[in-house]
Amino acid sequence: MGTTVFERRTPSPSVIEHSLAGTGHSVFWRDDLPDTLKPKRPKLAGTKVAELVVVGGGYTGLWTALLAKERNPDARVVLVEAKRIGWAASGRNGGFCEASLTHGDENGQARWPKEMEILHRLGMQNLDEIEASEAKYGMDFQFERTGQLAPAIEEHQVEWLRDWADEAAKHGEGDDVVFLDEAAVRASVNSPTYLAGVWEKRTNAMVHPARLAAELARVAEERGVEIFENSPVRSLETPGSTGAVSVVTHGGRVDAKHAVLATNVFPSLLKRNRLMTVPVYDYVLMTEPLSAEQLASIGWNDRQGIGDMANQFHYYRLSKDNRILFGGYDAIYHYGRKVREEYENRPETWQKLASHFFTTFPQLEGLQFSHQWAGAIDTSTQFTAFFGTARDGRVAYAQGFTGLGVGSTRFAGEVMLDLLEGRENERTTLEMVRKRPLPFPPEPAAAMGINATRWSLDRADHNRGKRNVLLKTLDALGLGFDS
Repeated sequence: MGTTVFERRTPSPSVIEHSLAGTGHSVFWRDDLPDTLKPKRPKLAGTKVAELVVVGGGYTGLWTALLAKERNPDARVVLVEAKRIGWAASGRNGGFCEASLTHGDENGQARWPKEMEILHRLGMQNLDEIEASEAKYGMDFQFERTGQLAPAIEEHQVEWLRDWADEAAKHGEGDDVVFLDEAAVRASVNSPTYLAGVWEKRTNAMVHPARLAAELARVAEERGVEIFENSPVRSLETPGSTGAVSVVTHGGRVDAKHAVLATNVFPSLLKRNRLMTVPVYDYVLMTEPLSAEQLASIGWNDRQGIGDMANQFHYYRLSKDNRILFGGYDAIYHYGRKVREEYENRPETWQKLASHFFTTFPQLEGLQFSHQWAGAIDTSTQFTAFFGTARDGRVAYAQGFTGLGVGSTRFAGEVMLDLLEGRENERTTLEMVRKRPLPFPPEPAAAMGINATRWSLDRADHNRGKRNVLLKTLDALGLGFDS
């Protein structure tokens, strides 16, 4: 087996130690919110009656609630959140807002090749609508449509990028998917690890994750959505003859005509969905703000989001105040499918990320990280969201976004509302919407399979991307685990 660039070029231990010396365990995005965007909301108490009750105060639930009021301003919509708005994945992700609804074109082509033209158009329309929503609703979530750069950091990845750009050119997308040779990519972002790159110019944007969640909540409330926090749901009840659905907490309940489940990584209120996802922990570092000289040393004038080509990939981006968020690589699954706060503390991963950061940008040695945090990703076997209804069509759900849900949660909100209204349209007739993926197996098979897959992905990164028998078999079956 060969070595990767992060093993061939390593910073000194003292550089890593200094960079992490004052790092706080806290989510930068939430720390960066003004007090006006994090008001304390009441717990659910007593009985509320509504047309729609939404369980979950992340992007999926918030977009659904807001879009429901757009469709019917007079409808009473109630949203119930177990903790605080945007406290989980929606407030702590990298802020990559992509047009893709399928976790990238390659995954989509492998699963729904006949629908990719429609899915691509719907994804671009969805991203356009997210961009327009800042002006439409008077929101500010720091939307920057800067695109995304995919650098090759190993020789074999250069040809992958050439093929990608050539294929895009055949489909008339050559202006939007641009191949950059070594000189061009380093002129764009100056890393000695870069051998080439592809810049997707229109299909990706950057947002401030916590501001997006907070602004959605603010605008939804302005339109009449009632939001209750610190109200974990104990049960979902659907009495057979009433045609209603009830969401029950310790302190109250909401009786509604319809319910939307937007709990994503957390255990589903529907038994049928409890094996459909696994929680995978992702880890990130955030630097202190770069000085003008430090920023000039790396270029990055176009402010693209960046994600490299490895199976165990890194993603990184600039914040508005020119910090660098650097995350990914390790993707950790813990036996038993549990979501626990203690899993968020993993010093060995932050040390690894710090090492990889200074391998990528050695000219920034001396820079320190201000924040470190982690979060759980709702991973599905098809790498992207699945949809459905339950309880005689009274309940709709979407989950399994697998780390690429910042943009597609809005699309999911539209789909769930369509399903509850019984609409047959371009969205609801998609095979991606109509068919469920295969579930993950129960324990101990889940942990054994996931860990074997992670080992195989790492081996592929050390062997010019060549996939072993296990990975090829999973590919053939349409199964997977995303790192």
